[in-house]
Amino acid sequence: GELDGLVDFTDAGRALYTSDASNYRQVPLGVVYPRHADDVEKTIQRCTSENIPVLMRGGGTSQNGQCVNNAVVLDCSRFMTSVLNIDTEEQTATVQPGVVCDQLKAEAEKHGLTFGPDPATHSRCTLGGMIGNNSCGPHSMLAGKTVENILELDIMTVDGSRFTVGPTSENELQEIVRRNDRQGQIYRELMQIRDEYADLIREKYPTIKRRVSGYNLDQLLPENGFNVARALVGTEGTCVSVLQAKTRLIKNPSVKRLLVLGFTDIFEAGDSVPAILEYKPVAMEGLDWSIVGGLIERGLRLQEVSLLPEGKAWIMMELVADNEAELEILCTRFGEKILESSKAVSCLPIVEPAQVAQIWSIREQGASATSMSLNPEDPDPIVGWEDTAVDPHQLGNYLREFQALVDRYDYQTSLYGHFGDGCIHARITFDTRTEQGVAKWRRFSQEIAHLVVKYGGSLSGEHGDGQAKAEFLPIMYGDELVDAFKRFKAVWDPQDIMNPGKVVNPYRMDENLRLGPDYQTPQVSSVLQFVDDPGGLGRSLERCIGMGKCRAKEGAMCPTYQASHEERYSTRGRAHLLHELMRGEVIARSWQDDDVENSLAHCLSCKACKVECPTSVDIASYKSEFMARHYQHQRRPVHHHLFGKIGNHLPKIAHLGGLGNIALRMPVVSHLIKSLLDVPQEKDLPLLAPQSARKRLVELQKILPGDHSDDKYFRFGSFDDDCKARVVLWLDSFNSHYRPDIVETTIKLLVSQGFDVAVARQHFCCGRPLYEYGFLEQARKQVDEILNSFYPTLPPGADLIVLEPSCLSVFKDEMLKLQSENPDAKDLADRCITVADLLVKHKIKPRKKLPAGLLHLHCHHKNLGVELADKRYLEQCFDFLQEPEPGCCGMAGAFGVQRKTRWLAQKVFAKKLAPAVENLKPETVVVSNGFSCHEQFADRGGVTSVHPVDVYSQCLLSD
Repeated sequence: GELDGLVDFTDAGRALYTSDASNYRQVPLGVVYPRHADDVEKTIQRCTSENIPVLMRGGGTSQNGQCVNNAVVLDCSRFMTSVLNIDTEEQTATVQPGVVCDQLKAEAEKHGLTFGPDPATHSRCTLGGMIGNNSCGPHSMLAGKTVENILELDIMTVDGSRFTVGPTSENELQEIVRRNDRQGQIYRELMQIRDEYADLIREKYPTIKRRVSGYNLDQLLPENGFNVARALVGTEGTCVSVLQAKTRLIKNPSVKRLLVLGFTDIFEAGDSVPAILEYKPVAMEGLDWSIVGGLIERGLRLQEVSLLPEGKAWIMMELVADNEAELEILCTRFGEKILESSKAVSCLPIVEPAQVAQIWSIREQGASATSMSLNPEDPDPIVGWEDTAVDPHQLGNYLREFQALVDRYDYQTSLYGHFGDGCIHARITFDTRTEQGVAKWRRFSQEIAHLVVKYGGSLSGEHGDGQAKAEFLPIMYGDELVDAFKRFKAVWDPQDIMNPGKVVNPYRMDENLRLGPDYQTPQVSSVLQFVDDPGGLGRSLERCIGMGKCRAKEGAMCPTYQASHEERYSTRGRAHLLHELMRGEVIARSWQDDDVENSLAHCLSCKACKVECPTSVDIASYKSEFMARHYQHQRRPVHHHLFGKIGNHLPKIAHLGGLGNIALRMPVVSHLIKSLLDVPQEKDLPLLAPQSARKRLVELQKILPGDHSDDKYFRFGSFDDDCKARVVLWLDSFNSHYRPDIVETTIKLLVSQGFDVAVARQHFCCGRPLYEYGFLEQARKQVDEILNSFYPTLPPGADLIVLEPSCLSVFKDEMLKLQSENPDAKDLADRCITVADLLVKHKIKPRKKLPAGLLHLHCHHKNLGVELADKRYLEQCFDFLQEPEPGCCGMAGAFGVQRKTRWLAQKVFAKKLAPAVENLKPETVVVSNGFSCHEQFADRGGVTSVHPVDVYSQCLLSD
């Protein structure tokens, strides 16, 4: 009641924050989501009075352990997310700590400005976190680290004192230190530290651009203007709470060009950095074959990889100019000279914006995508020495010694990073799961620390020290300066409650390991078979390494997080909950935990995470397994049975004729049905068609030619040797009983184009809704029935046309998880295609175009990798086609109608689809291929959408 924000001390609430993107895990005491600075103040004061540790946390993407602690976590990323001001004249921005980097960039770009630092996690890392870590990114060559872009900070100390810090003139400093308040006391002590250690700071601090390790005591020197704000940047929440920040903005480069250079190996790429630097690139990123080869081996991002020029290592760089003509001259000159002056074997300019984004995605996500070894017996490549930095002019030699050290310890690694700044990322196969492996990792860490110092470098070049590097700071700075760091922290935090054990007085690098010697991958039997993870479900849940791409505000993943801003409704949050559940330490009720059920019940099962997550976390499948176990020994709500088994119920209801629809129109009966279904009374339920598709097919046989003698199939077409192909149309439950006109349109269209079409007379159902509620044994039975009774009757070589994307999803995904060893299942999955696939396969093109369309393909369709043919074919059917939403519409079967989840479904739709519908022009056709999408457009948008088959019919059958 004391806070306007929210407080969560539940088991599940704490489990969400046990780990970040590092190797470390610590269980928090609880989580506070402050709404404003006063909430932060009240929380800190309460914790200070009771000597309880505090951790200010941003997006949780840190890789050295600074975002986990046995503390009360304050997560500002939920509510304190405003860009308060953009001053175009001063080129500054004032922001709250929970503002995401891309959010600030987007606001600044409206004025032709930008915020310079852009870590690979720019779509979800917060400014508060960037200030804590002194983050950088590829364009720090242009703009510097975060520290160079901070002008002022509004801070609060552990005793509740609040004041603004920044550069301080000598007169201002003297005025402050004469005061008797807390700021005066702090500044007096900081002056003492400065005066005592000034010479040592000048002597021992590396002069490289990417010096991030340690505290920024150099900012207290007179030549740096006693800049207390910048001295606090990079302190990782160990000193103060940042309430607000004033940042520097820079002009966006007018025009820029990405060029990719190929090399025979990564060392020659490093040797070439000095020659490239002469052309003043604003970004220069290196990438070696280990990343690219790993992607190819896993069959990931193959289209992106195909864009890379000749080589076994690459440098991606950006050149900028004031206009296109100057840029063309610069790039031409660079291309001509660089092959002579460096060791590059190829140089490829990338002009198309889509290809530029694809190239950058390899760099930003490639390492995460290859973060699990293909053999579960081998150690995974992990962070640990992820961001050492040296003088870029010495990069080639440093890389050779780095690799030699890795080889001597018999590790494997990838080498990549910000080559223009000499910052090297490396995912190394450290074994953290055995005592011997940890001891070996520790020896390596000591040697690599000495190697970095030999090259005058920094142990951390952008990710901070946290726990991973902090104990090695004496190697870099010496004991005396490390004592100065301790004194600096004590000035601000004398009780040592602010993120204790990080940076100073640190935990050892081998404590608090997330997957340490005391951890064993849980052996969990599951109905679904996780064929890509030989260790099963337990191993599959180790896929989430905490990078948090699911927290991005754009893209298809994760729609429920984008709508709610709640960690528990993110892909990462759900994966962490399940991982902690199986560890059995924090979540006491295990599979019976209601908070975990709530998190997963609010998952749309859109499957975007399986595609967009760099490590292919598959929450939809985890949800199915959890729901099966959760309700194994407790009674299910009635609506689970009604919605989950709807594919089996619909044929029975259809036998009632129109009585079912009449009942739905009767207030008393309707009220009862909606209560059983847990549907709000104001929500209208869809009515069944007067005739099911199978009844209409009997009538259709009288109109269309075909062989009607087979008792297993309805057959339409000529059924002679002149037909284009024989195809079977899968008659799904929803289109059969709610939209049989689509079935009829499809058959007429295909017959008109010369295809023979067959439709099974017997009712089969793929059971898609069963997976949402965890009826996995029933789902297995229905898949077995399809494989044993339907599949054997398929004409040899016939394609199976599937109209409903959620059914196609079962054939392409869940069926293979239930029958991973069955060749019939694999063959059936391969034969399942869409109408567009068939038309493209036979080179049938539209004869007519419609004026304008708004397209929303079902989320399963997008995330199965079968979207392209439909989208491209539909683009040929319209003069103008827009696709506003890359993700789910929010309906997702019963998700959008049930009382528990309807609020979230509405928020998902409101994000991009609702505004698009509101601005529709009269001639625009709304196209959606999923039954649930069709219902969502009608329910929330008040418009009727058409199936793609309707569009194909208009564009192929009309003159």
